[in-house]
Amino acid sequence: MTVLGAVFRPQLPPERLRAVARIADDAGLEELWLWEDCFREGGLSTAAAALAWTERVRIGVGLLPVPLRNVAISAMEAATLHRMFPGRPMIAVGHGVQEWMGQVGARVVSPLTLLREHLDALRALLRGERLSIDGRYVQLDDVALDWPPQGPVEVLTGATGPRTLRLSGEAADGTILTASTSPDGVRRARRLVDEGREAAGRGGPHKVVVYLLAATGPDADARLRAELAAEGLGDVPGLGVAGDAAAVAEAVRGLADAGADAVILQPTGDEPDPEGFVRFTAEEVRPLVP
Repeated sequence: MTVLGAVFRPQLPPERLRAVARIADDAGLEELWLWEDCFREGGLSTAAAALAWTERVRIGVGLLPVPLRNVAISAMEAATLHRMFPGRPMIAVGHGVQEWMGQVGARVVSPLTLLREHLDALRALLRGERLSIDGRYVQLDDVALDWPPQGPVEVLTGATGPRTLRLSGEAADGTILTASTSPDGVRRARRLVDEGREAAGRGGPHKVVVYLLAATGPDADARLRAELAAEGLGDVPGLGVAGDAAAVAEAVRGLADAGADAVILQPTGDEPDPEGFVRFTAEEVRPLVP
């Protein structure tokens, strides 16, 4: 079954999250994803609040920029959420937007090396291992978590370029693809992830999560086209969907057929009714997606 979710976009003020999260929980939405876009809302603080306000919906942070965090802090925060809310948090890490990383003095010479070192250390710490590492960016001296998660924890990474997609296959448990990914883009990403997994000798599942820019309502097409144009994607075919539940479900099925395990509906930044969008996703689109 294709997992269906929605994004709470950080263009909304943090105080709106409680109502959206509770509606997601009540309406039966499977996953609600949060973003840590500079310089809006903290991903882990919002995730903790959303988890505390709800009972069953899974809460994802997609993603945490690794240049901003010591890996020990990433592990402590992720482990704490998993201990308090077993099975419900989902954590993804990634390069971060390089312009933003430069604004805060955190931009590194080799983002790929940093991401690899961070992923390897984070996953090991969350497995309860004790680490001493002297890497290019990650240094740990006899570090282990006092309170590691009580079961296996998936760590996902955001990826766009070929090298990062291969790295995701080698070193992460899942991959997040942006809303600029068409069905053909999902197929290409799957191939690159699989190349990385094969090179690393890894088996088992690898979750692929794809954001889908979606709009519904009387002005849906105009809002969708405006956002794609603002992102420089107005001429790229196969991106986004505007229309009713049937149209959105068809787009979700197209991404699922291309290899997506989870499709997360991303409202436009000017979505006038975030609570209604979540309810639309759970109650109208979900029944149409196998």
